[in-house]
Amino acid sequence: MKFEAKALGVKDYLPASLDPSITDKDLQTGVSFGSAGSGFDPQTSTLTLKRNNGEEAANNIITNSVVVVIAGNNDLLVSRAIRGLQNDIPAYANMLVKHVMNFTQEIYKLGVKRIVVFSAPPIGCLPALRTLAGGPHRTCVDEENNAALMFNNILKQQLQFWAASFPQSRVAFTDYYNPLISIIENPKKYGFDVADKGCCGTGAIEVSYACNKLNPTCPDDSNYFFWDSFHLSEKGNNIVANLIIQDLVNTTTRKGPCADGAYTDDTCRRDRSPYTDDMSSG
Repeated sequence: MKFEAKALGVKDYLPASLDPSITDKDLQTGVSFGSAGSGFDPQTSTLTLKRNNGEEAANNIITNSVVVVIAGNNDLLVSRAIRGLQNDIPAYANMLVKHVMNFTQEIYKLGVKRIVVFSAPPIGCLPALRTLAGGPHRTCVDEENNAALMFNNILKQQLQFWAASFPQSRVAFTDYYNPLISIIENPKKYGFDVADKGCCGTGAIEVSYACNKLNPTCPDDSNYFFWDSFHLSEKGNNIVANLIIQDLVNTTTRKGPCADGAYTDDTCRRDRSPYTDDMSSG
């Protein structure tokens, strides 16, 4: 998220919300709530603004903030199988989207008016998934990518419905899937030599703490789209941030995805949304 924050001119470094060294100024100008292994599904594993800045100032900060929601990968990869819904992609995608919409409603009730929700990436093309389920040639796993696409399509539609119900909000759906798949399929176009393995260790399966002094890294990580078998390299993140920045800017320049004719009136009719009653309360 630091690259998106920098591209938007917010700040060069986005500190962690739980960093004991953060200052009041950090809280006022933006922090990251990122957590490894997090997700929307409860099966997948408060800030002190008012105390430090006063209620009026805190409310002003919240109202004028842009909240960026990036989650769902771990849900699709791990919790779907734990719930026994590995073979029922539509059921899990709908359940997960409902969690997303409930979460969106919760932060809206806190006073947040500008929300950016990222789509799921092509999880079937993560190096680890290629290794585990991509066969001898380590191809992208269609089933996992199809699950991500179904989730994304449902999520985009529901965010349109939601924005139509709350026209005073600004909600942006950011397509994270297609920029990544474009780079994975055409790495050299974006300055990468390798997009099917990570820089860490063998690049095929290592992730997180498995990337250590016992697993040497590649000579030049700028040639790799992935840092490890799950996460993008610094250069990869930077390029993706530049590809999606317009979606992030749009959330501050127009009121929701149904404004200015962005979608047809028929698409944005709130009476077609199965979640309208849940979302509009409060």
